Amino acid sequence: MLMLQGSICALVTPFCDGTLDDAAYEKFVDWQIEQGTEGLVPCGTTGESPTLSHDEHMRVVEICVSVANGRVPVIAGTGSNSTEEAIRLTAHAKKAGADAALVVTPYYNKPTQEGLYRHYKALNDSVDLPVIIYNIPARSVIDMSIDTMARLAKLPNIIGVKDATNDVARATRQKLAIGADFIQLSGEDGTQIGFLAQGGAGCISVTANIAPKLMSDFHKAWRSGDIADAQALNERLMPLHVGLFCESNPGPVKYGASLLGKCSPETRLPLCEISEASKQTVDAAMRSAGLLN
Repeated sequence: MLMLQGSICALVTPFCDGTLDDAAYEKFVDWQIEQGTEGLVPCGTTGESPTLSHDEHMRVVEICVSVANGRVPVIAGTGSNSTEEAIRLTAHAKKAGADAALVVTPYYNKPTQEGLYRHYKALNDSVDLPVIIYNIPARSVIDMSIDTMARLAKLPNIIGVKDATNDVARATRQKLAIGADFIQLSGEDGTQIGFLAQGGAGCISVTANIAPKLMSDFHKAWRSGDIADAQALNERLMPLHVGLFCESNPGPVKYGASLLGKCSPETRLPLCEISEASKQTVDAAMRSAGLLN
């Protein structure tokens, strides 16, 4: 069974003058693994998947899989509000060697719970690759119910959820409804310690882009039962968890990565350079966490 736990980085996608910066991305993926990150997500929200062409999307997944080289699991973002497109992207992820797919609930269309079930069932039936449901009502407008998730969990390829509802109690409610084998990953850095306490296995993290070792240390402390150390690390990281969302993700975290020399702060429209006030917020949060001192 695929093991997904701990700090899993929702990777930024580096750009240089409007195009993919392959070299920066390769180095960034390698650095993440060296720092203790336990899983990688290319082409998620943080990776600016909405503005990647299909060719770019596939290239980013292929680079991540190649550099990871089996050292940690790669969970490729393959979601779309078109079921057919999601199937194509998931089929490519499997061909590229990804270990699983992260599939967001279809945005804008506002499908019913039955529509959600059929969307994921079509993926399950079309591609033999483990699928993590990505439930993020704030971006997709819809919330997958626990009942629908429990129906989907009976399918062989639906193995878990990235929960970005900000409702930590859902982890326990989902565990009771679905069972302990269903992998529950937090999608919110700021609530991850509560999510772990309620039955979560890890976090698909934005903060890990710029604080991979601290995030890894936090999860390892939690798993080893060193709750005091985990709490201290969580408190150290909290200003960063908050500051990186002072503007729409991934603008702030890309700026933070640029301060570490990891990539350009460049994003693609409609995302633009963050404001001077936001830059100061990110800088202060990074200093608070000891990343720039």
